[in-house]
Amino acid sequence: MARRHQLSPSYASGHDFAVEAAGVRFRFNADDFADRVGAAAVRLGVIDRDRLGESEVQDLVALAAHGRILSPASGLAAHLERHRDILLTGEEDLVHWLRRLVFRGAWIDQQVADGRIEPVFEEPGGFTYRSALTGAGAAPDPALPDWRIGAYGDGAA
Repeated sequence: MARRHQLSPSYASGHDFAVEAAGVRFRFNADDFADRVGAAAVRLGVIDRDRLGESEVQDLVALAAHGRILSPASGLAAHLERHRDILLTGEEDLVHWLRRLVFRGAWIDQQVADGRIEPVFEEPGGFTYRSALTGAGAAPDPALPDWRIGAYGDGAA
């Protein structure tokens, strides 16, 4: 019988936000959560890194934390609403993917800190991870949706 890998439930940078997956809850301070959510949105193609200011991050944090933006801080909120059918509909919508990437990043950071996996830099792809015990590949990147068609970038309002 294959042994099931258990998630490390110990990641916590604070108590401002929490993300749960597979029965494990990770806790984040506001800055850590905001950094991770902003990076996830860029990685998903929802916003260009150069368009990602404090007010856009504030809207993305509200979306990731609460599933909606009650008090818009930027034009990004209205943009997301206009593209609701592309970005905010279905089981694996933008909220799901923001949370998933935030959780995954924290999980990887915790696994590295615990000495379970090691980062390996490979050209041209960037970082991959391998088991610290066996050297086998670990934590492969999930296939990400491509939401550039609904991106909040140059010319978007």
